[in-house]
Amino acid sequence: MAQGYLIFHLNLAFSSVKTEARSEVISKCYWPVLELVERTGIPVGIELTGWTLQQIALLDQSWVERFRQMLENHQCELIGSGWGQIIGPLVPYQVNHWNQKLGIDEYQAILGVMPCIALVNEMAFSTGMVDLYVEAGYQGIVMDRDNVRLALGLNHAPLIATPTHALGCGERSMPVLWSDSILFQRLQRVVHGDIPVPEYLAYVKQRAEQDDAVLPIYCNDVEIFDYRPGRFTAESRLHPGGEWGRFERICIRLQEELALDWLSPSEALKSQGATQNPNIQRLTSVSQPIPVKKQAKYNINRWAVTGRDDLWLNTICHQIHQLLMRNGDAPDDARRELCEFWASDLRTHITDDRWSETCERVAAASRRLGMVESERKSCEKVGQHHFLTEKSLPDGVQIVRDEEGILWTITTPNMHLVLNARRGLAINSLAFKSQNYEPIIGSLPQGYFKSIELGADFYSGGVLIEVPGERNRMTDLEWVTPNIRQQGTELLISAMVPLAQGTLAKEIAIDAKNERVRLSYDFQQLERPLGIVRVGIVTLLPEFFSSPLVVLCVNGGPEIESFQIDQEVTHGYPASTLVSSTAAFGATDGRLMIEDSTGRKLVFSWNPADCAAIPMLKHQWAGDRHLTRVSFSLCELDDTACAGGRLMPFSVELSVEE
Repeated sequence: MAQGYLIFHLNLAFSSVKTEARSEVISKCYWPVLELVERTGIPVGIELTGWTLQQIALLDQSWVERFRQMLENHQCELIGSGWGQIIGPLVPYQVNHWNQKLGIDEYQAILGVMPCIALVNEMAFSTGMVDLYVEAGYQGIVMDRDNVRLALGLNHAPLIATPTHALGCGERSMPVLWSDSILFQRLQRVVHGDIPVPEYLAYVKQRAEQDDAVLPIYCNDVEIFDYRPGRFTAESRLHPGGEWGRFERICIRLQEELALDWLSPSEALKSQGATQNPNIQRLTSVSQPIPVKKQAKYNINRWAVTGRDDLWLNTICHQIHQLLMRNGDAPDDARRELCEFWASDLRTHITDDRWSETCERVAAASRRLGMVESERKSCEKVGQHHFLTEKSLPDGVQIVRDEEGILWTITTPNMHLVLNARRGLAINSLAFKSQNYEPIIGSLPQGYFKSIELGADFYSGGVLIEVPGERNRMTDLEWVTPNIRQQGTELLISAMVPLAQGTLAKEIAIDAKNERVRLSYDFQQLERPLGIVRVGIVTLLPEFFSSPLVVLCVNGGPEIESFQIDQEVTHGYPASTLVSSTAAFGATDGRLMIEDSTGRKLVFSWNPADCAAIPMLKHQWAGDRHLTRVSFSLCELDDTACAGGRLMPFSVELSVEE
């Protein structure tokens, strides 16, 4: 006998739902869920944030009372989420911890229930999130199966090869109840009348026969049945027969014609564990360090550097978080507000009025916390173009130019750095004393790789801007006249690089006393485009590193995650003509490290409270040589991206020690 389960996701913060429409959503979408349970006896899972539960209680206390009674009678099951629907792998661990605690407190205060299972928000998962959910007291999680299988290279393997348990950063693990994007999308389409009911039933029957597993019949939004939030200009019309009625009739036909046995989510999780030997694995890979929901257009950059102004909003959230941490024990109200500012729905198809409200709330919170807008960190003295004489250079520092004035070699007691003035101060090579002055990053000339696929120059320290709609591509690879000055123990080499739109102020800060170099980028008179903006593009020199390489970073959890580079990685490769990238690292503490098999490291560090850039990796083999590059994105393109927004000044420090 086939078995299946239903989980409904309730979200009054849904990006396209206006504030004044929330009562209508409760009436048209939330009440029908409870009525479905009462009429059919299907023990559904109902997932909602603590914030949504609080809002329902304010708008319709009778719904909360009915839900509470049904939970007590075991007619349905509460699935946890947190106080807000935040993208955990993009958020510091402390905020993720607050979010789970505040959500659980609200469930217990209003419903008297502690959920056993949590649904991963937006199915944006990282290995570190396992440790977070274990710490919160959950016994299992709900996660999208299709993208985890893709991350693990199992997309063509039998379903039985899918892990049953998610392994955290250490030894902790927890069972996973799988959602299925195709199954829930097919149900949405048949309920909306886009496909015939017999076709849908035949598909589910086929899946039941081939999967030999509990079927996640539906695990998604309820605000799309008998209601249209106005998310898209061309939404499907409401089915004249009533969509909740169609949903119920389809569930009954599944039960009668396919002999489908309905389980609660907890029963489904238990059934899965009873029929399979535990298959405990990490659910991520270097190519997909943060799997998310649905098709490729849904990737982590959707909530990081697209939307109306994701980069700015995430940067402000990091600023508030750091301030709360410095001030000590933050009150729950401040923690709740920060979790709300980090809500995923503010970063997608948010309505005009709710975006304006968010900006006003952020401004009010900033004033209340005594935050002041940071000064632009640009290169104020670049235009003066003065060059320190050899006598005025710090002790132990030398600068030598080649006969054509293209390559500038800077040596300090701790490093050797060669810059290319013909290519916008691109780094030709960088070497540190502790690494025996072997160049660690730099430029690979055209012809280095035998394959024509890589028949180009690959520089370090550069910028790439692409605006597909304008057929415009901009880089910083232009002749510049460096300005050199001293500030404390740092030697600052800077230049103004003219772009087709605006100007780039670029600066390289060399620590004369330590093994550190800082790259800084400040776009002036350049509006955030409908395209990509990637900075700090660094090319590793293959001769320095011993394979295999490993990437180390924190993605929202309490510990560092480790990713062996054992496959091709193309985070910045477009998913389509309208979606510019497919993956990235969260690096929520502003650090990313690359380590080789001998233990040598290259460390990237930045402050996400100055600019919450998102790091990406490219790794490709060509014969016996590999191209490995790290870049930082300030802007990507997808269906949520809007014109305007801010490009925050960004600085990243390179070193060989943590």
